[in-house]
Amino acid sequence: MNDCLINIYNTAVGACSAYQCVLNYIDYIRQVYSDGRFRRLYVVGFGKGAYGMALAASERLDDIITGGVAVTKYGHSEASIAGKIRIFEAGHPVPDENGVRGTAEIIKLVRDAAADTLILCLISGGGSALFVSPPVGVSLAEKQAITEALLKSGCDINELNAVRKQLSKVKGGGFAALAYPAKILSLIISDVTGNHLDVIASGPTTANTTGAREAIEVLNKYGLMSKLSPNVIKAINKGAARRPVNPGNENIIIADNSQALNAALARARQLGLDAAIITDNLAGDVKAAAKWLSGEITPNEKLLISGGETTVAVTGTGRGGRNMELALRFAVEIEGKPGLTLLSAGTDGTDGPTDAAGAIVDSATTARGLAVGLDAREYLANNDSYTYFERAGGLFKPGPTGTNVMDIQLLLCAGAA
Repeated sequence: MNDCLINIYNTAVGACSAYQCVLNYIDYIRQVYSDGRFRRLYVVGFGKGAYGMALAASERLDDIITGGVAVTKYGHSEASIAGKIRIFEAGHPVPDENGVRGTAEIIKLVRDAAADTLILCLISGGGSALFVSPPVGVSLAEKQAITEALLKSGCDINELNAVRKQLSKVKGGGFAALAYPAKILSLIISDVTGNHLDVIASGPTTANTTGAREAIEVLNKYGLMSKLSPNVIKAINKGAARRPVNPGNENIIIADNSQALNAALARARQLGLDAAIITDNLAGDVKAAAKWLSGEITPNEKLLISGGETTVAVTGTGRGGRNMELALRFAVEIEGKPGLTLLSAGTDGTDGPTDAAGAIVDSATTARGLAVGLDAREYLANNDSYTYFERAGGLFKPGPTGTNVMDIQLLLCAGAA
């Protein structure tokens, strides 16, 4: 059963290949460049899919590319790209100095761009952490601290990015302003529910819909205002300076979670399974999500497919990510119920700050843990799902996939009662 679920997962991820999705738009990019009579083409990228996206552009557009810079997560690029696009690897989900350096190179590349310049902006999930330029008066250490606090708070991506946008020169439309009057053509792989442009990678190329009020509401909601220095609070209230944005800019979603789920559905049916997508918006607290999934179990042999992005309020000191915690909580919910197998994994190949994408569990997962002295509930209380699966078995490690369209869950009900 595990091999079948992994096959379906791989198909879903492959349908959102960063490389292939950009290749699908090469003719359109050339058309925009030609019709606009542009004289220069800059390629910039940031996110977990930035390498594959940049590689596709480099291979097919090198004759018209003037220069380029892309920033991706450590371990998410394969080799230097032959051509004119430089690749930086940097920290995620907490930004680091390499992210600042890579972002500075992108800004340097485009800040003097004129109206005869087309900027191909390749955006994918993870861009918020990788495309980082703190405002004057805010240190990288301060930005790292508030990012870590928010990540552990249980806030969702909309709330997280509402704060990030107020502490950046490039987020919330800042990059589009810096690049004005050049035209920006953005190809975007979405990692947020609803594909909201101002939330994906914190909306560097689109108008901002949140401001200081929303950011402060988030910080108050999770009790974080007292942890901020006066200069950070000042920066949040001020926000980054904005200049005019080119009205001719384009933002195009080229892959999202629904695309992955539909590919999973098609592959499952090819394999002879009765399958259905039950939601593309599995969100909110991971405890509630696990209970909801357990309530969807059918007595018939069926594959239930879901996607989205849950949240975890971290109170323990263990290792893990939302998919591993969801899987382990689901395993507790189905103890003693035969015929059930769940794969829950991030489509980027990594779950939280770990080398696993998620985990695979069944009705015997907790029993196998007890057999080697592991109590699943104790590990959940310490947010230590990674260690549990490392010792009891169940970690799913496909490695970096080169894309990021949130998470996918594959629940196989093989005649479950």
